[in-house]
Amino acid sequence: MKSRYKDLTDTELLQNYYQDGDNQWLGILLPRYTLLLLGVCMKYLKNEEDAQDSVQQIFLKVISELHKYKVDYFKSWIYTIAKNYCLMRLRGQKKVPLQLDEQALSAEIPENETEIIDKEIIYQKMQKAIEQLNTEQKQCITQFYLQKKSYAEISELTGYSMLQVKSHLQNGKRNLKQMMKHEIDYDSLND
Repeated sequence: MKSRYKDLTDTELLQNYYQDGDNQWLGILLPRYTLLLLGVCMKYLKNEEDAQDSVQQIFLKVISELHKYKVDYFKSWIYTIAKNYCLMRLRGQKKVPLQLDEQALSAEIPENETEIIDKEIIYQKMQKAIEQLNTEQKQCITQFYLQKKSYAEISELTGYSMLQVKSHLQNGKRNLKQMMKHEIDYDSLND
């Protein structure tokens, strides 16, 4: 079955899963996210063996709980599940890393479907907004906030001076805020 359906999109696989409840659809979908989840788990747990174990636990969690939710954006949903799983694991070990931002520390596993969908929508809008930035701002924002690189590392990778990196980050951040505010204002007008 797997080879015959491997070209289906995530959305099509989810629709099939919701229609017949067959876990074979998840058997096609989940392996697509192994590297993403391993990366997320490594970022938080800092240990390859713990990260690999966590990916397996996250897969089991998804298999046992996905039927409870109507997920439209699987990538952002599973990313949130992975991040929250790692944070809960770290809290249980009392080893919450210092470099985690306050928002990540306060993140909890969403209580209901609406919360998950809201987070997915914001995540999708943020991704679109980042794509609309000019090349320099997009590079700096992505490397600093998503890849956690320092000003010096970004400067070395891009060839921009430290002052240019700082400027691109400030302008990119300001532009993102404006785009996100515009998106939220626009959405509220359509409700």
